[in-house]
Amino acid sequence: MKPALVVFDLDGTLTETKTPLAADVSGALADLLKKKKVAIIGGGSWEQFKKQFVSRLHCSRKLLSNLFLFPTTATSFYRYRGGWKKVYAKELPKKEREQIKKGFRDVLKEIHYIPPEKTYGKIIEDRKSQVTFSALGQDVVARLGEKGVRLKEAWTKKNGALKLTITKLMQKRLPNLEVHAAGFTSIDVTEKGIDKAYGIRQIERHLHIPVKEMIFIGDAIFPGGNDYAVKKTGVKTVKVSGPKETKKIIEWILEGS
Repeated sequence: MKPALVVFDLDGTLTETKTPLAADVSGALADLLKKKKVAIIGGGSWEQFKKQFVSRLHCSRKLLSNLFLFPTTATSFYRYRGGWKKVYAKELPKKEREQIKKGFRDVLKEIHYIPPEKTYGKIIEDRKSQVTFSALGQDVVARLGEKGVRLKEAWTKKNGALKLTITKLMQKRLPNLEVHAAGFTSIDVTEKGIDKAYGIRQIERHLHIPVKEMIFIGDAIFPGGNDYAVKKTGVKTVKVSGPKETKKIIEWILEGS
């Protein structure tokens, strides 16, 4: 396989959930950027992308011209031109974002939701192009590191059904918006039609590379997973279990180049 563009999911694929990019994966990506164009898509904000990915990617500035970043499920796009520049950002109107935040508060009250004893950072975060609920708070991994990852894994194992209930009630309350269960503890609300398939089409449109010349690598390419929507575009996909397997896939692509 010799794709013109390699597209990666971020959380759970290139990195563990909300954790910084590991040095060995950074090195593999630097090698890949010497030969391929690379796009990264994820639900996190631009600030999260910078902290989790950009600050930990070590390669020459020249290679960054081959890297394209699509935070908040490609409702924004950044590329490197002497520095990281915003190409576009598709924001929800403030009134709609307030409606979403109220929706979360009302649904949690309706189901008599009992929050964890301790949370870290914002529970409902306004990312402008989307609003995200995070059961343990947005900063749990930033503050606790590996312990935070384990807490998120434990929460989703215990509360998976509850998370889906909140998602369904929010979708019912906000029929003109898109509600996705994302990551271990998060629920994202975006404009209708915003999913990873939308992201692939945005990448195709802005980079002028046909879908048939791309490959998408993600950890949640299964029914109900937040990467599964890419299947609608016909893009070639590779499902991975995490960063270690992703590194092996990068090496495999390089061997075929």
